[in-house]
Amino acid sequence: MGVIVGIICALFLWETQTMGVYGGDAEFSENLFKKNQALPIETIFKLPSATPIWPPGGNFANGIIDLGGLLVSQISAFNKVWASHEGGPDNQGATLFEPTGIPQGFFMLGSYSQPNNKPLFGWVLVAKDVCSSTTKATLKQPLDYTLVWSSASLKINQDSHAYIWLPTPPDGYKSVGHVVTTTPNKPSLDKIRCVRSDLTEQCETYSWIWGSNGFNVFDVRPSNRGTQASGVRVGAFVAQNGGSTSPLSISCLKNINANTKPMPNLQQIEEIVKAYSPSIYLHPDEEYLPSSVNWFFSNGALLYKKGQESKPVPIAPNGTNLPQGGNNDGAYWLDLPAENANKERVKKGDLPSSKAYIHVKPMLGGTFTDIAMWVFYPFNGPARAKVKFINTIKLGRMGEHVGDWEHVTIRVSNFNGELWEVYFSQHNRGSWIEASQIEFQSANKPVVYSSLHSHASYPHAGLNLLGNEGNGIGIRDDSGKSGLVMDMVAFELVSAEYLGSEVIGPPWLNFFSAWGPKIDYDIDNELKNVEKILLGKLKRQFDNIVRGLPSEVLGEEGPTGPKVKNNWGGDEV
Repeated sequence: MGVIVGIICALFLWETQTMGVYGGDAEFSENLFKKNQALPIETIFKLPSATPIWPPGGNFANGIIDLGGLLVSQISAFNKVWASHEGGPDNQGATLFEPTGIPQGFFMLGSYSQPNNKPLFGWVLVAKDVCSSTTKATLKQPLDYTLVWSSASLKINQDSHAYIWLPTPPDGYKSVGHVVTTTPNKPSLDKIRCVRSDLTEQCETYSWIWGSNGFNVFDVRPSNRGTQASGVRVGAFVAQNGGSTSPLSISCLKNINANTKPMPNLQQIEEIVKAYSPSIYLHPDEEYLPSSVNWFFSNGALLYKKGQESKPVPIAPNGTNLPQGGNNDGAYWLDLPAENANKERVKKGDLPSSKAYIHVKPMLGGTFTDIAMWVFYPFNGPARAKVKFINTIKLGRMGEHVGDWEHVTIRVSNFNGELWEVYFSQHNRGSWIEASQIEFQSANKPVVYSSLHSHASYPHAGLNLLGNEGNGIGIRDDSGKSGLVMDMVAFELVSAEYLGSEVIGPPWLNFFSAWGPKIDYDIDNELKNVEKILLGKLKRQFDNIVRGLPSEVLGEEGPTGPKVKNNWGGDEV
């Protein structure tokens, strides 16, 4: 079996590297990218440098993943079927594709679509049935097709007429994608395959691709996502008459094998980080820099216990004397040094000692590896606001807190080791950004911009207004390039649960209490000081926005460490 899979992988890699179609051998230069400049979909995005040759071992980057009698491969070469040139994001339309260069013995599961306001960068899975002769086949042809939608009657700017078909699966099977044609004739039954039901899972809409007159096209993903979840994203779209809350007509795949089998080993993790570790640009005016956790401990950080506030305890290296496990019940917390001069020094951090603390985890049924890269800042600075024509208003102590944990996450395909997305965390939220939409430097290293004082992560420099509803009022998150740069290639691997005892995390990772004290300030007084310069409607709007912000922005509560966050065992969003 291993020899057969190896031959299939070799053929697959040869075919995809030599195809002269969408996603084939086109080059993409990083200097084509400019913020707010939409590249046409005819531009095919490829990472600035070639994907590295990964160290051998295990099943990572072998080109094929076995979901349990069902082999799947990731295809990013496409033939264009149809395009609209209006509607969708930025009113630039969308394009529908079908995969090409499918390896022998594999079958299409669905078509691919994306908006036209960005370069072509995507994938769909194709599948091969390898179950034993005594087992029910994992793939079957559809019995028929149902026409979901046609553009024939629409007066829109389109290449031709489109017809989107939903396969009718046999009993015990489900459809996981659509077929697209440019004529009203039904596709061949051999065009696509349906998947045995036990190898499928419920999925949900993710991002909107295009729509017209109540009809919509969405990207989809498994509804249940996390380190233990088995749902696999197909990469196909769902087409439906209705919005994002309507019941879906297609399913996602399910990995009934262990989702850790395709995951990278220690040597591969190290090479992935070397290849894709981001560079964080701190704001030119940033006063509060990151540091290593041990620098914070060794420079006077203290452990407090409720009821014994007068007897704080110095923290040992790696936090060996910190309470382990439990919950954040207010019994313990960390704080800056007690002596004022040292307190102010430690607040400023120590950039040379800073490093990324890395958590590696399987995602989307083990078809992707997420590498969450955590950064520690001893102090989060005060917030500032913008109110219409008043560009900067200082908000007193609002936003200040001790112990600021921030992170970015890189998502890498376990089929080939290619970087596909980066997650930028921003306070209590954040967003996944495709590799085609971020900035790179030094080959394939993403650029991250850390906002002034709050240290939220953004893919591009500039101003982001928190709480802004398009009225020019909100809390400022300013970011920009400077000489203050943190290269996340300096890292410490603190957790990769699937590797068992090969990775032992530091004791501080299991400190589940607050990394800073609760800051007591009167928000009403702070707002009164600011609102003295505002009048009437502006004052009310500003007050409503500030009071609606989460505690992560206002900084009243001491933050918890990485292992307490929801994304530790789950997806980012």
